[in-house]
Parts: sequence; C-alpha cells; structure tokens
Amino acid sequence: MMRIVQGDITKLVVDAIVNAANQVMLGGGGVDGAIHRAAGKELFAACCKVPEVRPGVRCPTGEARITPGFKLPAKFVIHTVGPVYRDGEHGEPEKLANCYRNSLALAAENGCKSVAFPCISTGVYGYPIEDAAEIAVREVEVFLKDHDIDVVFCCFSEYDAKIYEKLLEGARN
Repeated sequence: MMRIVQGDITKLVVDAIVNAANQVMLGGGGVDGAIHRAAGKELFAACCKVPEVRPGVRCPTGEARITPGFKLPAKFVIHTVGPVYRDGEHGEPEKLANCYRNSLALAAENGCKSVAFPCISTGVYGYPIEDAAEIAVREVEVFLKDHDIDVVFCCFSEYDAKIYEKLLEGARN
C-alpha cells in the first residue's frame, strides 16, 4: 500500500524512515539535519561506525545503509544518497531509482512492515519534483508486487504532496 502524508518525517510512527543523506552520513541540512537532530547524538555515533568505502564516503550515491532510529518513533533510519541533478542525462534517473530499490530491500531484510520516504534529491540536489516523484512511485509499485509493506511518501510541502497525490490517483486507476 502507498499513501501520502504531508508533514515531518521525524514524527511518523513507522518501522523505518528513509534519510536523504549525503555520502559521509554525518548529518547535513534539510531532512538529513532534521532526522539527526530528532534521533539524537546516538545517530551520529552510529553513522560514524559505518565503514567508509573510500575516504569521506560511507554511502555512495544510489546505495543505502541502515542504523537504529534511537530517539525517533521509527525503529530504523535507512540512509540513502540521491543524485545531484544536472540535466537528467548523467545517470540521475537510474541512481534515484536505486535509492528506492536499495532502501526498500534493506527495509524488507530487516523485517520492516512500514517505511516512510522523504522527497529524495528534490531539495538542494535540485531534482525536479515531478520527475523524482514519478521514479519514486514507479519503483515502489514494482517492489509492492512481491512484498507486503506499507509505504508512506512524506512530503514536507503541500505542493510536493499534491504531485504525489496526482501520481497515486493515476496508479489506482
């Protein structure tokens, strides 16, 4: 099942929330900073323990890592790094799709029955919300054919929520 919530992802009672992280995984701006603040300093410490795959990179673009949720209502935080949008011609769609695929796979591997996604890459990474939402909905639809999990698209703005609502209406028809 897919649904949309407009609000603060750090308040959602789900098994896992997805963090639109950066490659170093040590907090940042936007949703990443909000999740780190809400989870407490334990999240920073847990992220520091995630091994670097190369200097300064714990989670390459398109991949996902999982940590406990600590002070969040969610049991887990799944960190994924979306692509910085250039023009859509440099692998951005596939990298963004991989964020959803890998995050959902981690949620399933860890027994999650519910997971909430923010709008990955649409903030400072500049991915057009319409294109990003289409990829998100498509990848979740494919995943849900073989898995029973409740997926929440948590949109901070009303504008983003309306884009997701329109896509979900089309998916239901």
